[in-house]
Parts: sequence; structure tokens; C-alpha cells
Amino acid sequence: MATTPVWPVFDVAEMAEEASDRAGVEFRSGYSLRTSRRALELLSIEWANRGLNLWTIEGPVTVDMLPGIERYDLPDDTVDLIDHVVRIPSSQSDTEQDVPLERWTVSEYATIPNKMAQGRPSIIHIRREIHPYFLVWQVPSLSPFYQVIYWRLRRMLPLGTGGTGQPEIPWRFIPAMIAGLAFYLALKSKDKDANARVPLLKAEYQEQFELASDEDRDRATFTFTPGGYETI
Repeated sequence: MATTPVWPVFDVAEMAEEASDRAGVEFRSGYSLRTSRRALELLSIEWANRGLNLWTIEGPVTVDMLPGIERYDLPDDTVDLIDHVVRIPSSQSDTEQDVPLERWTVSEYATIPNKMAQGRPSIIHIRREIHPYFLVWQVPSLSPFYQVIYWRLRRMLPLGTGGTGQPEIPWRFIPAMIAGLAFYLALKSKDKDANARVPLLKAEYQEQFELASDEDRDRATFTFTPGGYETI
């Protein structure tokens, strides 16, 4: 009878110890875990800014639109929306239709003379603020009933307390995260030998990250980036 293999995992403590060895930084359990945890959280933010993290894509999310309402809130951990459509009832049959929403920038949205004009929504404007939200134009009327369907890129989940938590990453990105953590630890170390390793560790981090991101890219004809998508 075949048995399911048990794959090794790396928790925060093991990542911190491995990264400290690479950086030439002394590993002292209490302080090293705290500083490594902070560095890992900063690393996850950096990765969100790179526009990668395909494993944190969520959707489709359905938002019921209300008559005369142009603004709809997004979860605070939203990095960006990567796709969005408006769902409308079909006048020909019982089936629904999904029509793409065109994304407009701040300057483009500002040029709309009557932002409360009613009709079928065709434009979406996303505000990536501390509390993100999106605006639609035209504003839905009483009938027909519209829905916005979107796919979003969210932040990685925060680490728990102690050294047993695991970052929310696929196994493919474990080498990149350890390499990045080693670079961060050497960068802020007061040890001159560790500082001297910074260029080498940075190069290793970039190489590991590129290897993982190339493997993790979408296999379709486009790749997700903050602000929309681009063909490849």
C-alpha cells in the first residue's frame, strides 16, 4: 500500500536559523526570532509591491450594486484588483452576461462631468488607499439589477507568534524567502563581516526570487501586475 510522502516544512525559527547562518549573524533564539519575524513581514510587503503572489489571488468576489450608489469598499488587505466585470441580466433569455469594466485612472475619472449619471456601469476607478474602494460609472439605476465581479490580489497572511508559524508561501518560494531574509539580516547587522556579505546575499536573493517567480508565472497569455495586466 502506497504511503503519502511527508514533505519537510520550514517554520519561522528554522528559516531564521538558516538565514542567520548564511548572513554570518549569531543566532540568539529570543532576539533573532523577533528581528527575523519583522524582516519576514517586511519581505512579504516587498513581494506584494512586486505584484507577484499568484497564490494570494482571490475571486470571483460578487458585489451587489445598489441604485444610485457609485462607491463600494474593498477589504483592507487588498493590494489591487486584477480583473473585473459587470454582470447584467440578459433581455433575451434567463442567462446572465458578464461585460468587462474599463479601468480608468484618477485623471481620466476626474474628467467625467456627471459622475452620478445613471445607466449600465462600464467604467471602474480603483482607489488604493489605506481603506481601498472602487467607484463605478455610470451609476446603476433601479432596474436592471447589476453585480460587479472581481478578482483581487491580497496581502500574505501575517505570521503568528512564536517560532512555529509558517509564512503563507508555496514551497517553490522557500529558498527565495530564506535568501531574502539572510540579505535583510546582514543589511541591518552591526557586524562588519555580515555587512561585507550584503552584495553577495542580495545577488543570491535576486537570483532565487527570479527563479521562483518565473516558475510561478501564469501560463496563459498574460501576467498579473498591480494596476491591471500586460501581455507577454
